[in-house]
Amino acid sequence: MTSSHATAPARTLLVGYGKLGALLAPRLHADGGEVIALRRSDGALPDGVTGVRADLSAPLSDPLPSVEAMVVTLPPSGPSGYRTALTHLARVLPAAPARTVFVSSTGVFEGWGAERPITERDDPAPTSDRALELRDGELAAVELFDAVIVRPAGIYGPGREFLIRQVREHATVNHRRRTNRIHDADLVRTLDLLLRMPEPPRVLHAVDAAPAPLGDVVGFIARTLGVEVPPDDPSAAATGTVLDGSLLRAVLGELEHPTYREGYAAMLGR
Repeated sequence: MTSSHATAPARTLLVGYGKLGALLAPRLHADGGEVIALRRSDGALPDGVTGVRADLSAPLSDPLPSVEAMVVTLPPSGPSGYRTALTHLARVLPAAPARTVFVSSTGVFEGWGAERPITERDDPAPTSDRALELRDGELAAVELFDAVIVRPAGIYGPGREFLIRQVREHATVNHRRRTNRIHDADLVRTLDLLLRMPEPPRVLHAVDAAPAPLGDVVGFIARTLGVEVPPDDPSAAATGTVLDGSLLRAVLGELEHPTYREGYAAMLGR
């Protein structure tokens, strides 16, 4: 299934306008949709995107226009940060959008073991402050906006090259850490489709088809670059989780970057 099977919402509010918003907005505008970017800063925006400067940590004084859809991509900002921001947002919208997508993280499963891949039917197990905040944000988004929850794994792509830098710097990594990834092109396609689908899944894990030990990933990057593989940390435990991405593939269809191999090879021009 592709996003071309349905039109874009007439007006979409992007709450937070970082890299994901900057990739999503042109897709919506190209299909005739109006886009409003709610962000803390000013600055140039592409054609078809109207900026609204606002800090959702405090109540907003001016009402926002009515929108058909909304995508929330705010980062965690401390205890109850999401709930506060979303509550302030709900108070200045004329009505809840017909479709809201809240971008969370697979980090809400950090307390899970490695006994089996995690699916959308499994309950989160947050333990750190960040994961607890993400989970509270999910709950608040559902309570206030009946939101669809998207949980991306580690996002990579142009401009998201932390792991490549680690390999170039020959930094020590935990080779046994289990990892999931998603290329930002596939994540943006997912968000676009969820805005257009008549009946989207209520929860969706945005992960590629190839969960792998981190050692496999950095080894591939190193070989592609023609450099030495970064050393392992022998004291590190085999941590991390593995997520089942079958629902994403059923919804989205073929991924542009189904494994880290295709994704990183494209980033490195190989």
